[in-house]
Amino acid sequence: MNRLESFGYIAAQAARGDITFPTSVNAALRLQLALDNPDCHIEDAIKLVLGEPQLAARTVALANSAAFKRSDAAPITNVRAAVMRVGYRSLQTLVASLVVRQFGARIADPGLRAKAAQLWEHTAHVAALSHVIARRITFVNPDTAMFAAIVHEVGGFYLLSRADEFPGLLDDDVEHWAELCEEVVSREVMKKLMIPAAVSTAIEGLRGGWLSMPPSTLLDTLLLANQFAPVASPLAQEAPAMPRHSDSVLDFVMDDATLDSILLESSDEVRTMSAALMA
Repeated sequence: MNRLESFGYIAAQAARGDITFPTSVNAALRLQLALDNPDCHIEDAIKLVLGEPQLAARTVALANSAAFKRSDAAPITNVRAAVMRVGYRSLQTLVASLVVRQFGARIADPGLRAKAAQLWEHTAHVAALSHVIARRITFVNPDTAMFAAIVHEVGGFYLLSRADEFPGLLDDDVEHWAELCEEVVSREVMKKLMIPAAVSTAIEGLRGGWLSMPPSTLLDTLLLANQFAPVASPLAQEAPAMPRHSDSVLDFVMDDATLDSILLESSDEVRTMSAALMA
């Protein structure tokens, strides 16, 4: 089976809804469904977090990150306090991060594993930037923005998890990769993961999307976060060099000092949030 046939085979499977997740992903999805239940009591949520060691560690780390901890607040040292500080929405984002990262757990090829690691680093940066940009520029819900950023490359993670089955699938073919990931696989994987429509619509709009003036939507938030993320997706087509602030479209809505302030603030969040997500 050549590369194009492989792409067609995976795309046809996805279009039929024939998407198989690793066992570890299914376990994380069960946790996600439990937390999505409006009747899920705080005590039940705490027990669920405690039952997943990785999630427990990341919840405590996120609670102590610059995004959630006031400078004068004492460090959080237990899951109960961490859940209370970050809230359900951020907890659901952490569960989504577990789901996304588990796609790479079964990758055997070293080159593909390296791509998955870089893709996750890119995702973590975009998530932190989205949280800041939502608060400071677009004024969409910051928790929704962070969640959308966590899952915005989920189609790419899924295809990486399948690439071991099709040697050479991703070699020097980013155009076909991007088209397949964006138009078929990403959409179907998000549907399978029950990503809310508002979030999946924004993610689908990223390919070829245009920034609104002034930036005010979830799509705008993701576009800006991707533009300024210091780590690029290994699956994206080669992007042009980052524009200087004076050349940036953002000059229409903010001055250099404001932009520098936002990027400086986000750098601290990126560092601590990335550590929380990767704990």
